[in-house]
Amino acid sequence: MNIYKQIEAEIKAASNIVITSHKSPDGDSIGSTLGLLYFIEKLGKTATVCHPDPAPGFLYWLDTSSFLLMTDQPDEVAAAFTSADLVFCLDYNATNRIGPDMQALLEAVTCKTIMIDHHLNPEEFPTLIVSETTASSTSELIVELIEQSDNGALLDERIGTPLYLGILTDTGSFRFPSTKPRTHEVLAKLLRAGVTHHLVHEVLSDNNTASRLRLQGYAMSEKLEIMENYMVSIISLSKEELAKYNYQKGDTDGLANQALSIKGMKAAIVFTERDGIMKISFRSKGDENPVNILAAEHFNGGGHANASGGMSELTVIETLAKIKNLVPKYFSIQ
Repeated sequence: MNIYKQIEAEIKAASNIVITSHKSPDGDSIGSTLGLLYFIEKLGKTATVCHPDPAPGFLYWLDTSSFLLMTDQPDEVAAAFTSADLVFCLDYNATNRIGPDMQALLEAVTCKTIMIDHHLNPEEFPTLIVSETTASSTSELIVELIEQSDNGALLDERIGTPLYLGILTDTGSFRFPSTKPRTHEVLAKLLRAGVTHHLVHEVLSDNNTASRLRLQGYAMSEKLEIMENYMVSIISLSKEELAKYNYQKGDTDGLANQALSIKGMKAAIVFTERDGIMKISFRSKGDENPVNILAAEHFNGGGHANASGGMSELTVIETLAKIKNLVPKYFSIQ
């Protein structure tokens, strides 16, 4: 029995299924969660989604109203974990990625746990692990689950739309090297299942607020710094600057890719002051410019070679100085 058939069997045998994903959700974590949830429902089962915090504004067109959030409903989340007989861990490879409160709940469960993820170096905490680092996204792996468990006929628009979203966002609209021939084969299956792909692109692109555009304009015009000797761009935004533009979660998403789009740029680093720490996004181009090592070695982070995250407990000025000091060590001079 292949692992996907094993997962199907575990779903059918379970009575209280919980689906989890990482903090600071993105298109892939939300997309894979909803895709799996709707697939489980197609199998005649139910599941409870427990996430650490809410989805960003650009994903509000998706129905996440049934999600239990650790930030808002800690008692309900705790009760769901206590009664769970199967827990899914989607789009994260270590228990600390779901925050300390949910981490404690996850590590206390005695039921079976299943990881489906595509990040490097997964921890060995789950009962079953699907860890495919060459996959474009966890959403792509949910499609594999549906197909390889011989349930391809169940794939429909409702299941497929959030999965298309997850693949779209985690591949940077199919521009990242993680986009492989198999990725496009999966996308074709989603389109045949009824996904209206152009509408997904429209709702992602056409949902800007005036304050978000003003914040991004300010970031690009006033805060963009380019280390031209290394072709690395850096943007830093303090909590005061975010507040000035009425920052909402998700408003700075895409800034790193914008900075990376500058002709000749090797990498872009964007960090924002939130919740008392600096949250950092690293983006780069090409196999010769990985950023996950920099993120892991100096900013308690990691991820993909060309798209990683990290954090800093230093001040804005100190974090900026640290990054500028490290750039020459990780990027070759022009």
